[in-house]
Amino acid sequence: MNDRPNILFIFSDQHTRKIAGCYGDEIVRTPNLDRLSRSGVTFDNAYTASPLCVPARMALLTGRYPFAQRCWTNSDALASDAPTFAHALGRAGYEVTLIGRLHAIGPDQLHGYSRREVGDHSTNWIGGTAHSLGVLDRTNEPFRVSIERAGAGQSAYQLKDRDVMASALEYLDELALRRDGGETRPFAMTVGLMLPHQPYVARAADFAAYEGKVAPPSYSPLDESAEHPYVRDWRRFTGTDVVDAAETARARAAYYGLVTEMDEYIGQILDALEAHGLHETTLVIYTSDHGDQLGERGLWWKQAFYEEAIGIPLIMSYPTLLPRGQRRAQVVNLIDLAPTMIEAAGADPLPFGESRSLWPLAQDSAAPWLDETFAEYCTDGMSRWTLPDPVRQRMVRKGPWKLVYYDGLRPQLFNLEQDPGELNDLAEDSAHAEVRSELVERVLEDWSPEGIADQMARRRAEKEYLGAWARETDPAETYRWDFKMEDNWLNAT
Repeated sequence: MNDRPNILFIFSDQHTRKIAGCYGDEIVRTPNLDRLSRSGVTFDNAYTASPLCVPARMALLTGRYPFAQRCWTNSDALASDAPTFAHALGRAGYEVTLIGRLHAIGPDQLHGYSRREVGDHSTNWIGGTAHSLGVLDRTNEPFRVSIERAGAGQSAYQLKDRDVMASALEYLDELALRRDGGETRPFAMTVGLMLPHQPYVARAADFAAYEGKVAPPSYSPLDESAEHPYVRDWRRFTGTDVVDAAETARARAAYYGLVTEMDEYIGQILDALEAHGLHETTLVIYTSDHGDQLGERGLWWKQAFYEEAIGIPLIMSYPTLLPRGQRRAQVVNLIDLAPTMIEAAGADPLPFGESRSLWPLAQDSAAPWLDETFAEYCTDGMSRWTLPDPVRQRMVRKGPWKLVYYDGLRPQLFNLEQDPGELNDLAEDSAHAEVRSELVERVLEDWSPEGIADQMARRRAEKEYLGAWARETDPAETYRWDFKMEDNWLNAT
């Protein structure tokens, strides 16, 4: 039992795969992610299960795609009796602790964790009391104001991550003392960070370090006649059909600054792990729930299936069993981390799941692996920032091919080997009709847009009912960080 690894799982929010030194960005400063990459295995084709926070996070916990655990939107609650990797690790004798962001809705704010420090900044409840960003109001959501009000300053998200980092360091100090006292029980600690999620507002020094140095987006918006109808409607709805170069540069520089700030916090946690002599016996995993498009093709935030939105960084380091400085090109998914941690811990697998353990692949690049994965994005029209008409969308990545299925609209089809920028949509090309047909069939094999529409409509009625209850009764927030409106500001320019 004592030879099992400890697990340190660092989970950020909205960090797109390519903006890290270890993923080839020559401008951004991420020395700590880079050293983690040098000490372990870096996955070059990792994807989220959904380009939206809650469904991605609940998919990670359960090792199941959103349709299988019925969490599609940010107001969908995961069932309390749904087994998670935290349940599996606790069942196997681990001390399972969460510090920081979970972003679960509903009365269960643990989902298998036995201890939690520093809760979410947002309400635990559908219809609960919302937080206020003050002068940065709505900049955390997909509204154009988040690009307009970007630059040097401070958001409460940054302060929250500082508290998360401080709590993680305190916990490692506590663990070290207990080990000095003879305790041998392995730990599994999740550190949930908010950064680099917008607001695109960075510390003054970090913003200054990148101002005028970050390149503009690599890909321009397509001509409106060639643009996919969903993409066109989304840009119009969010008011981002025209964003000038100065606004784009300011927001991108701030995002780079937030990535550097996040990396700094990760470095402090890794340093503490090493100072306490725990690094040789700890599996460290870093990833994010989804990416951010940052103006590529005229798009921002997530809510789409381009690589910038669904491509996530994934690094695993464990000196005892994993090789150092290696990369994996295989197509993998966020949901695969649940069985990975469970297998590494020698725990019993979850009873159901579509995910596959990355543990053999991390150890050996030649391990058998099917290069296929999925992601989905479905809405119910409840949120103020979604299109008023619900959407049901699913992506399949199979080898070099990516197909995006839009219920009621034409699909998109890209060959990522030949067209990494996803500029040449082949869905209407007769030469690729067979590939399109095969991938559409694969998308719909176990996924019914009609069935999902029906489930989400019924669930919306339930959520509206529960929201009215919460607004009337103001239920207690069991795990919530103290969010202060006055902690948000933008420096004068």
